[in-house]
Order: sequence, then C-alpha cells, then structure tokens
Amino acid sequence: MRKKRVLVGMSGGIDSTATCMMLQEQGYDVVGVTMRTWDSPSKFSAPEQLLPDYIVEAQELAGRLGIPHYIADEREGFKQVVVQNFIDEYMNGRTPNPCVLCNPLFKFRVLAEWADKLDCEWIATGHYSRLEERNGFIYIVAGDDEKKDQSYFLWRVGQDVLRRCLFPLGAYTKETIREYLKQKGLEAKSKEGESMEVCFVEGDYRDFLRQQVPDIDRLVGPGKFVNTEGVTLGSHKGFPYYTIGQRKGLEIALGYPAYVLKLNPQKNTVMLGTPDRLKADYMLIESLQFVDEQHFADEEALTVRIRYRSKPIPCEVRKLEETSADGKWLVHFLTEASSVTPGQSAVFYVGKRVVGGALIASQRGLGLYVGE
Repeated sequence: MRKKRVLVGMSGGIDSTATCMMLQEQGYDVVGVTMRTWDSPSKFSAPEQLLPDYIVEAQELAGRLGIPHYIADEREGFKQVVVQNFIDEYMNGRTPNPCVLCNPLFKFRVLAEWADKLDCEWIATGHYSRLEERNGFIYIVAGDDEKKDQSYFLWRVGQDVLRRCLFPLGAYTKETIREYLKQKGLEAKSKEGESMEVCFVEGDYRDFLRQQVPDIDRLVGPGKFVNTEGVTLGSHKGFPYYTIGQRKGLEIALGYPAYVLKLNPQKNTVMLGTPDRLKADYMLIESLQFVDEQHFADEEALTVRIRYRSKPIPCEVRKLEETSADGKWLVHFLTEASSVTPGQSAVFYVGKRVVGGALIASQRGLGLYVGE
C-alpha cells in the first residue's frame, strides 16, 4: 500500500485544495503538511488567533477530506536563509527570486523529509507544471496553462526529489481548477484570489527592506543618477530601491522616458537611459545546473527565459574557460533580449522541457568575452 501514499504540501489555497481532492479521487492515501514560514499580521483574522489563516484553512480542508494534517514550523530557518538572501541580494545590487531558492531548500526538502517520516513514497504540490521521464532523467515540463506555468521556479529541485513528485494540476488551466472546486461544493474557495508573488512581502519590497534593515538609509544613503557617460543627472534614494528595467517611481524628469540600465553598489550610482540601451545580445550566467549536459553540448534548439512569464528566447550557451570567468557561462541570444537582471534566474528549455537553469551574473566584464 505504501506506493499509493502521498504527502501533499497544503497552503490552504485553491491549488493545493484541488491537488488533495484529485489525488484522493485517483485512489491515493493522502496526508497533508503545511509549512509555516513567515507570520505577517495580515495572515491572522483575529488578534487572539494562534495559527495563521492559511494553516487554519488547511486544517479545515483536511478535516473535510478525512486526511491527517501536520504543521512543519520552518520560520527560523526560512528567515535566516530565504529572507536574509532576499535582503542581501538587494543590498548587493541584485534582484532576487526567492521562490527559486525556497523550492529546493525549504518546500521540497521539507516535503521529502516529512514524507520519509510519515511513510509516504510520493510528494505532491499544486504547481502548474508537469513531469516527464526521458533517458533515465526526470524533466520538469511547462504546464498547459501558459499564464500559470511555474516551471521557471523549479529548476533547482534535484532529481532525487523530482523522482517522487506528482504535479496533478499541470494538465489543467487555473479556470478549469476553479470550476472543478465549484462542482465539488467549494464555491467560496473557487473564487479566492491569487497568492502573493513573494509570500513574505506585502506591498512594496522597498518598505519590507526598511522594516528588516531599519538603518538601510544610513548604511546606503542617497546616491547619484548618472547617464551612460557617467554624467550626473540627479539624486536617488539609494541603489537597493531600484531594479534593472524600472521606469516608474524614479522621481526624476529628463524630458524623455528613462529606464534603469545598471546599478553600481560600490559607487551607489544608478545608470539611466533610453529603452534601446536595455537590449542585449549576450549575458553572463553562473551556478549553472543542468539535467543532462548533453543538451548544451549538442547545440539543440535551446531557448532561455530570463524572467518569470517572459517569452523563451532562442540562444546558444558556452562555458568560459578563462581563469577570470570563475565558473561563468556565456549566453548568446539569437533574437532580441532586454533587461538582463543580475540575481534573476535564466531557465533553459528544449521545447517545453526544462533542461537547466542558472543565476544571471553581474554583467561587468562581459565585453572581454564577446570582443566588444
């Protein structure tokens, strides 16, 4: 019977609710676990409430379905690793993607550990992605709902974990899932809104940085906006408050639409320019992780996404052998790319299959490798 026992990561939301119900219908013995990571005031309906709303909702659903439910308290570790990395990245002039870090280090690690503890061979989540086995490897495949596809966030999850994963929602659209819950008598649940993009940040990330680093404005302080020639254009509030490609909220009038082109943490400068200066033919990546290196060696029809929901861009990839490259790889875009942002993920696809991923590195010194 063990092979039919599955541990589901329950967030209390639409997707994990549908995941539990679908797996039950498919004959699995379902067990639920909810990861408690970050307690913000908005997650509590009443001051005297001991558990956040999403855990209460997960418990209620488990009771309705007649399945065991557990709570994995990961608050301290989550703060020390995921939240601290989020802060550190912005303080170093990079734009982080915390979900990419959280998935292997927390979400799927916790699921695997608890699955072992609770005698579950399988683990499942409500991700809108699919899995496919080829040549002994498990590939993450983009979900059928292009608007909700979450394959981009999963590239760092290891093969050992993917081999025991189930993603029941990958073949459905979000609207189909809402309709499914409605038909199951969960109309209120089916109408719930989307979860926050970054689960621990409510509102503007800049306010979050000020809360977590109260002396940020003393540590960084105001700096200079500069143009591509280094000429001062005006003052800004501090480089952590800006991201590559940003246009709104710059609070400077130049007589033309200005965009953030580069951040220089050492000098606390923010380079502004016209949107054509955001276009790129190449980029540097680091910490490349691939399913099978052959995909990169064979020069298959590789594409890359350089941010969530961006269109895949045809590309070529080669390892830089130079000592100064320090494990970096060079990506050559074969069609137009824009707003290459250090700290974000570059996720590589062949068709809809994820064949690897990396972090977008600092682009300083790029010209050394492309002969500019």
